[in-house]
Amino acid sequence: MKTQTKIFFLMAMFILASGTGCKKFLEVEPKSTIGEDQLFSSEIGFQQALTGLYSQMASRDLYGDNLTMGFSSLIAQNYSTSLSGVFSFPTTVALNFKGADAVPLVNGIWNKGYTTIAATNNILSKIDDKKAIFTENHYAMVKGETLGIRAYLHFDLLRLYGANFAANPTKKAIPFRTELNALSKVPSTVDEVSTAILADLKTAEGLMKDKDPITQDKNRRFRMNYYAIKALQARVYLFRGDKINAAAAAKEVLNSGFFKLIEAKLVSASAGSRDRTFSTEQVFALRVRDIRNWVENGNAYFKSVTDSRNNLTRTRSDFETLYETGTIGGSDIRFVNLIQADGSNYFCSKYWQTWVPSESTTPESERLDQNVSLVRLSEMYYILAETAATPDEGLGYLNTVRDRRGLPVIAAGVTAQKLTDEITKEYQKDFYAEGQLFYYYKRKLFNRMQFSTRNLMEASYIVPIPDNELEFNPNYN
Repeated sequence: MKTQTKIFFLMAMFILASGTGCKKFLEVEPKSTIGEDQLFSSEIGFQQALTGLYSQMASRDLYGDNLTMGFSSLIAQNYSTSLSGVFSFPTTVALNFKGADAVPLVNGIWNKGYTTIAATNNILSKIDDKKAIFTENHYAMVKGETLGIRAYLHFDLLRLYGANFAANPTKKAIPFRTELNALSKVPSTVDEVSTAILADLKTAEGLMKDKDPITQDKNRRFRMNYYAIKALQARVYLFRGDKINAAAAAKEVLNSGFFKLIEAKLVSASAGSRDRTFSTEQVFALRVRDIRNWVENGNAYFKSVTDSRNNLTRTRSDFETLYETGTIGGSDIRFVNLIQADGSNYFCSKYWQTWVPSESTTPESERLDQNVSLVRLSEMYYILAETAATPDEGLGYLNTVRDRRGLPVIAAGVTAQKLTDEITKEYQKDFYAEGQLFYYYKRKLFNRMQFSTRNLMEASYIVPIPDNELEFNPNYN
């Protein structure tokens, strides 16, 4: 297993990753004979290799499932295990990461994460020597995006498999890989990995600033664009407790004016054109073309089917508790429009695939349902609320989002604890089934998650390094 994993990781993956997203390019010659020299002999080869990275990120092992609606949301207690006689993920929900259903998910995230990182390193090892083949600003964009993807992947692996920064910044965490080789690497500490991530983001920022065409192309949200770099900086700085730099980065995204909090009418539109994933807020998202296979078909996540073992849902009562419908949340657009019944069960319909040509004003290539959000504008508001100099200043940012969600604003004069409580509620509501809530709980070291009675310690939040990595790399001890 060790040999198979590492060969795939370090030698074969890059060609595979490139091939999944670039059929036209690979038609130049048979797939079995194309080599890296040809792939990296032209600008389009680099572009197609970059497309391959996004394809790998959209796979089920990563953001197409496990790092958004799947594993990361399961461990944040988003879903109930009590609605069917058999549930596919009992040990995962119980945070027993050595359990039978958890191990394949834990291993899959690690292996796919690092194979995709290996692919970024292959691009980065070639691009500087080929700078002359690029036209316009394309060298800066390809290199900047690739660095941003490497940083994004390392950060989520760190947030899963590493310790809490405030509690254990010097604890060994994960390897920060910058080279494509078969050598084991001593894991870096939480502090070292997050510092290296910020260095990659700083370089990417310098390359892409004033060159990214995102303000002219809305589909740039499906790439690691300049503002996605800034938003990720805000996340990493907040993770490290650097509120000043976190706020500065978040404010730049906010002040760009390019991203808008969703309008209620877009979320309440007919099913065929409903903006379920709040596309106007997406700073960075991925298209997942085959998402219906696990969201609705077969053993579906968010639909009632004959075999309900994979159903990811809660009772209507739980959803009403989550969205506070008994007090202030009855008109919350997230509850009214995105919590829907299918059969006798209630589901978050955020990922329902309901686009139809007759009801949509956009072509199929721009459909709103075949995507998952990785960074949204609302998170930047929440970061600014958390990092504000005073509770009332923070409340202003929070109220802006609440107002657009259909909630009453909170009167000034709140305590710091009250503000924190309200920010927490919005994380729980906004990022349901998006994978970000677990990281919030872990950063704040909550001793209990919503809908759970389990008391937690820091160790409860640390996903163990997979056994095959420990076998290959003895440097964790």
